Amino acid sequence: QVQFVESGGGLVQPGGSLRLSCAASGSALSITIMGWYRQAPGKQRELVAVISSGGTINYADSVKGRFTISRDNTKKTVYLQMNSLKPEDTAVYYCNRNLNLYTLTPQYSWGQGTQVTVSS
Repeated sequence: QVQFVESGGGLVQPGGSLRLSCAASGSALSITIMGWYRQAPGKQRELVAVISSGGTINYADSVKGRFTISRDNTKKTVYLQMNSLKPEDTAVYYCNRNLNLYTLTPQYSWGQGTQVTVSS
């Protein structure tokens, strides 16, 4: 059974930064593609960033140049550094194993997520 625990969210002013963490349990996660996703109120969940085991990365156009995804396979942890935050980044953020680097294809059950609110 694979579980994900997201943390690091909070309330931040526009232009601010946050670093999210995703701790994963389960086997063989170091050889999988991991993704960060978000869901804003009234909107569908979207794929924000993905990273392969070898470090290949892909970002949604809306976050390119502002967000950075990284991973530490020894700690089974994936990070999302978010800079220059905008009000439209407000959402609950989740992580999960993703099937590929391009489409929203989560493989396991969702964790609780972590709330990010960007507001002045």
